[in-house]
Amino acid sequence: MSESVLNFKGENTMAKKGQVVINIERCKGCEVCVVSCPNHVLALAKEVNAKGYHFAVAVTSDCVGCANCAVVCPDAVITVYREK
Repeated sequence: MSESVLNFKGENTMAKKGQVVINIERCKGCEVCVVSCPNHVLALAKEVNAKGYHFAVAVTSDCVGCANCAVVCPDAVITVYREK
């Protein structure tokens, strides 16, 4: 469900939605993406990947596509897609 918001012109618009895609086999679970997300979309999984790391996963659908997580990821394992 998108929220209705006002843009800079005062017009009613719908909030953009984003989607986070994480390469869980390359994620080392550093949590930098988790703390950088303003909407608390990401968390570390209880499961581990093949290398034994708890990997990042999206736990809510509140992503707005800001891509903070992808920018700060030291291993570049996150891609963010945003609705047009």
